[in-house]
Amino acid sequence: MDRPTLPVSERIRQRRIEQGRTQAVVAGLCGISTEYLSQIERGLKTPARAVMSRLAAELQLPVAALMTDALDAVEAVVPARGSQVAQALLAHHRPSSELLSADSLRGRVERLWRIWQSSPTRFTVAESLLPDLIRDIEGTGRALRTSADAVERREVLRAAADLYGLLRSYCRRIGRMDLALMSADRGLRAAEDADDVLRIAAAHWNLGHVLLSQPGNEADAIDVAMTAAAQLDRTAKDPTEAVAVKGALELIAVIAETKSQRPWAARERLNSVLPLAKQAGEGNVLWTVFGPTNVQLHALSVEMANGDAREGLRLADQVDISQIPSNERTFTFGMEVAACYDLRRDYAAVLVHLLELEELAPEDLERSPLARTLTMSLVRKARPTYRRQAVALAERLELL
Repeated sequence: MDRPTLPVSERIRQRRIEQGRTQAVVAGLCGISTEYLSQIERGLKTPARAVMSRLAAELQLPVAALMTDALDAVEAVVPARGSQVAQALLAHHRPSSELLSADSLRGRVERLWRIWQSSPTRFTVAESLLPDLIRDIEGTGRALRTSADAVERREVLRAAADLYGLLRSYCRRIGRMDLALMSADRGLRAAEDADDVLRIAAAHWNLGHVLLSQPGNEADAIDVAMTAAAQLDRTAKDPTEAVAVKGALELIAVIAETKSQRPWAARERLNSVLPLAKQAGEGNVLWTVFGPTNVQLHALSVEMANGDAREGLRLADQVDISQIPSNERTFTFGMEVAACYDLRRDYAAVLVHLLELEELAPEDLERSPLARTLTMSLVRKARPTYRRQAVALAERLELL
């Protein structure tokens, strides 16, 4: 396989090995610890731009080869899909000649959201339904711009905001960060035009996730999320739902601190989110999946990213994953547990978790940079008794 199709972490490792140099040597020349470089090569740490630049210079690679987001790297090895979704997003939609009701459009969006959060083949289903839904919502929205029926227009705008939130998630996971940003922006504009306070906050949550997907934007993500949370405090009319959306926004800051390698700051922010989670309870307001269990999952994420496998696994044992109404979060939980076992060099446990995740969400597994990195690590390090299974998994992911 050509290097450009590999995750960034794997490219760094392969280049170092090709040059016959140890982790200790490369880490020392780049001014980082050997353990830190080890975590970078296993996909467990995302280095700052300055560190990435030093690695590129030391390994004699173009900076762009390492600055490419991991999701972009995956896009090259996953069969090209979603082109019709992209075409529908980029097209100019004329006003519909036959108006569809806001109730029917909202029902279609809600059904697709349930599929997106629960189906093992969610990408395939979404790709079949999204193009028509985009065209129908855009066409109806344009037709209602001059309508006297303000109530119907507002409901269509709300459905549009929810749809573009889903599209943000979909586009990010197929590696189209340009379309993810476009979707987040359209969702925000629809929520603002609908004058819907909660959806405006949720749209900022979506925008925060897009910013988090690109290294170096962590401070901007925090600013977007915390500004929206403060605004929500001043304007929300439904305190119960507002608490849940505010909690989801504050978790953006937790993720940003984690990505910035500030675990102490992430833990402090998590402690401030706990009261909101207890107040909101388990829920899925505007598809944010915020609640006490989701906060537990973020606590695990902090420790996994910090390389503390023991604490990560201890926290994982306390999580009742059945409380999460989203396969996506369940999948992320399983991936992070597998990463913790990888840190402990318990490769049999890594394999067990990857195989379980393949059964739970095969389409997510093939798009996960961390899954691909862990799988290739298994192929190299697994004992002969289960190396055959690791190789078979790598072949199914088209890594071999």
